Amino acid sequence: MPYLSRIRINPLRATSRTLLASPRAMHAAVQGGLPGLPEEARTLWRLDPDNPHRPNLFVLSTDKPDWSHLVEHAGWPDAEGEHYAVRDYAPLLQQLATGRTFAFRLTANPVQNTNRPDKPTTRQQERIKAGDKRSFRLGHRTAAAQLNWFLARTERWGFDVPAAPDLDETRTIDGAPPRDIRITSRQRRAFGKGTRTAKEQHVVMHSVTFEGRLRVTDPAILTQCLLEGIGPSKAYGCGLLTLAPLREGA
Repeated sequence: MPYLSRIRINPLRATSRTLLASPRAMHAAVQGGLPGLPEEARTLWRLDPDNPHRPNLFVLSTDKPDWSHLVEHAGWPDAEGEHYAVRDYAPLLQQLATGRTFAFRLTANPVQNTNRPDKPTTRQQERIKAGDKRSFRLGHRTAAAQLNWFLARTERWGFDVPAAPDLDETRTIDGAPPRDIRITSRQRRAFGKGTRTAKEQHVVMHSVTFEGRLRVTDPAILTQCLLEGIGPSKAYGCGLLTLAPLREGA
């Protein structure tokens, strides 16, 4: 049974600063709240800093979690109010139906695979000179490319993005009306992975937060994407798509 959690993070505490600065450290903290073995649990997480003084950590897990350790070390353990909330995710999944619309949020790592990067790094140059024909996975760096990455894949994710409401009908982008989607955050993250001495243990990613409105086209496929995540870098806070029901006709 899937569970969606929301945990309040206190950004002024020392442990919080470490977690907020390192997706690798946050991933370890998330795994620490789950009773199952890490390789057995399917977990997605996302940090929503809408209010930088009160960031929220969202986690989707297959096991029911306990976030007491995060409250103790990275929250407000002695304060009143709800420190974290855990909700059964099944009721939302049961609402998915073809044609129904939802508000959505997704933080993803838009990437492309190419054999010839425009500005290869030293290591990439070495691989090319050595005749290595494997493709390179590179992050899209411009907002336009990141948005195109998203819109080009919605069909395979089981939804589409309707036209934005209340816009001039003559306004088009490449002959099509603007979609009801926006980019609310773009970040370049660089952090270590594993030992600092290993050459291939440095991770660089471009995380992008998309928000807008979607319309369900295939409930089964969308359910799978909600539970398994979208795109790469799921261990580092990418891939968790969350939905909020909208009034019909909205």
